[in-house]
Amino acid sequence: MKTRSTGFYRYDLDGLRGIAIALVAVFHIWFGRVSGGVDVFLALSGFFFGGKVLRAALNPAVSLSPVAETIRLIRRLVPALVVVLAGCAVLTILVQPQTRWETFADQSLASLGYYQNWELANTVSDYLRAGEAVSPLQHIWSMSVQGQFFIGFLLLVTGCAYVLQRLFGGRQAPYLRTGFVVLLSALTVASFVYAIVAHTDDQSIAYYDTFARAWELLLGALVGALVRYIRWPMWLRTALATVSLAAIVSCGALIDGVKEFPGPWALVPVGATMLMVLAGANIEAHPSTGGRLPLPNRLLSTRPIVELGAIAYSLYLWHWPLLIFWLSYTGHKHANFLEGAAVLLVSGVLAYLTTELVEDPLRYRAPQGAASPLPVTWHSRLRRPTMALGTAVVLLGVTLTATSFSWRQHITVLRAAGKELTVLNPQDYPGARALTEHVRVPSLPMRPTVLEVKLDHPASTRDGCISDFVNPAVVNCVYGDLASDRTIALAGGSHAEHWLPALDLLGQVHHFKVVTYLKMGCPLSTEQVPLIMGNNAPYPQCREWVQRTMAKLVSDRPDYVFTTTTRPWNIKSGDVMPATYIGIWQTLSDNNIPILGMRDTPWLVKNGQPFDPADCLAKRGGSAQSCAIKRSDLLSDRNQTLDFVGQFPLLKVLDMSDAVCRSDVCRPVEGNVLIYTGAHHITPTYMKTMAHELGRQIAAATGWW
Repeated sequence: MKTRSTGFYRYDLDGLRGIAIALVAVFHIWFGRVSGGVDVFLALSGFFFGGKVLRAALNPAVSLSPVAETIRLIRRLVPALVVVLAGCAVLTILVQPQTRWETFADQSLASLGYYQNWELANTVSDYLRAGEAVSPLQHIWSMSVQGQFFIGFLLLVTGCAYVLQRLFGGRQAPYLRTGFVVLLSALTVASFVYAIVAHTDDQSIAYYDTFARAWELLLGALVGALVRYIRWPMWLRTALATVSLAAIVSCGALIDGVKEFPGPWALVPVGATMLMVLAGANIEAHPSTGGRLPLPNRLLSTRPIVELGAIAYSLYLWHWPLLIFWLSYTGHKHANFLEGAAVLLVSGVLAYLTTELVEDPLRYRAPQGAASPLPVTWHSRLRRPTMALGTAVVLLGVTLTATSFSWRQHITVLRAAGKELTVLNPQDYPGARALTEHVRVPSLPMRPTVLEVKLDHPASTRDGCISDFVNPAVVNCVYGDLASDRTIALAGGSHAEHWLPALDLLGQVHHFKVVTYLKMGCPLSTEQVPLIMGNNAPYPQCREWVQRTMAKLVSDRPDYVFTTTTRPWNIKSGDVMPATYIGIWQTLSDNNIPILGMRDTPWLVKNGQPFDPADCLAKRGGSAQSCAIKRSDLLSDRNQTLDFVGQFPLLKVLDMSDAVCRSDVCRPVEGNVLIYTGAHHITPTYMKTMAHELGRQIAAATGWW
């Protein structure tokens, strides 16, 4: 940043970028936390870009052209992004299983189109910790937010400048500046209030929401509009700069940004950044400064930190994917000190090369025309390589886009063949019958394939017959023999739902109907404050849904309620019967409603992390045996539900563990059929092969056939 009067350059703000990227990288790699460095970037971006656009709008001698500014933005931001995406595409093919290529293609397109934040919001990606299953492009959400803000802000200022100039009869700076300050203040407050509301409503989505993040950039733009009026004495500048720099550096350690941002706590890094800007503003205009920056700002102006700031953009782009690819290659949960140092070193080298060879040559275009003060021969030599580089980047971007679309189309064609899953020959694909009946298993390719399985869902999911995480309403759908008078109520979360394909078949054959009472991630429980399994986030909608469902079950009086009776331990191997299930059984028993209590199927966990067998099978050398997990790590020796049969005579215990696992291991494939969708849901294709054994157990419990 230069002041117009002296040409004084704010090297300290380049240094602040260096501190921010160091915090981002260090906290990502070694601590699995959000440092607040991204919020520093957002605030500085708003300050630099917003200030530049506003100065152009207020300067009669300058013509503000949205097209020209957009082209400059593209030259500044896109080339380095394209190079990093190309490198990530190559590493994805070399390192990651095919099961993750589709996600990469989707997010590559989202990154190139600058809507990656909305792509992640739709999938509610977890930004808590790096891991091998996390997207290598997840960090580009912040670049998308900035890109959307830049274009929106540019159009807003251009349009408002045009209107205000018409109202005031020309570029009368005081009136225009006041109008813009009022407008920016209102927008900043509105965005901040929205961020608080969105944070309270659904923080995981608000984290990526452009409108919830806009206040951070708008505050920067607002400071850019007012910075020329700051005339603080040196003692106050030094005090503010010292406190602000300390707040920025300590933010990641003191504030859990993943859970608290972009809510009120984001004011700490954003506000501190703006105070750092103001602490060094207009120093030549106040006699107490002696023309020198405060000490903290001078520290930020030292060459190593400034040089780090110069490569901050490219370093931000490189460090995260290299970390993710390393974890994917090694299978480690996190990087140790030496691994993290190596990732940082390689990231730094690639960032320097990207900045020097791609970003700067295309950003600082060679001067053109007869008025150029440079020698014609030098100008010609510089221009030709720059044009070639620009052409290469464009072709690389086009190739990335075409490849991503082609892979998505390929997956679509493959999954279209997945319709055959409903008519697989049971002799060729016996599935669970290979375990329960020891039938012969021919040597045939597994179905569904690792690419087909993503769309292998039970009918209730396709029909919208399961309430999502937000909706507390009870949704009833009917399957099996729709005309039958006998009813089994299928009630609980998705682990009750995945039994529907088998129950539907049995209902049609043995003449009973299956009525669904289902909600995502919500088993029947008396838990006062339910938590979402996996991230332990509060789930108040589950409690409300359970209360409604129990009242409806008592009112509907089905012949049996089919629900799960166990869950995996969160703290050790095996499964457990939660005490909060007992109250549900008591209510049903008090109303003389029998219970078909199904032991939950194993949740696959390896090294303390959810284990997706499709990813394992897709890797080179992946097989049913190499991707197996010891049964004792997933299931306890005894089904604890059996201990309560005496207390609850209407509780009929079902256990299909032997139809999923062998005596020693749980394999992801049995009888040529893939068992799992993700880490813990049974595929409908495999579930249908369990129908015979499930029917045998239900018949013994009910006496219906």
